Amino acid sequence: MDQVQEDQGIAKVIDRLAERFPALDRARVEQVVADTRSLLDGNPIRDYVPVLVERTARDQLRRIAAGDPSLALVR
Repeated sequence: MDQVQEDQGIAKVIDRLAERFPALDRARVEQVVADTRSLLDGNPIRDYVPVLVERTARDQLRRIAAGDPSLALVR
């Protein structure tokens, strides 16, 4: 997967998660996705980055939506 494909995949992840969590601000969704993606920086195999980011970000957004303040920012 090249950078353009990965970026497109991440954009789709943001769209899906923003739709799935309408109570959360889109900027919050984008930040969680970006923070999650940054955890995978430096890994040479990028084929599954959008899938891994979506799963992890979805779990974090569920906790945020449920009011868990410990997951306000992922770093």
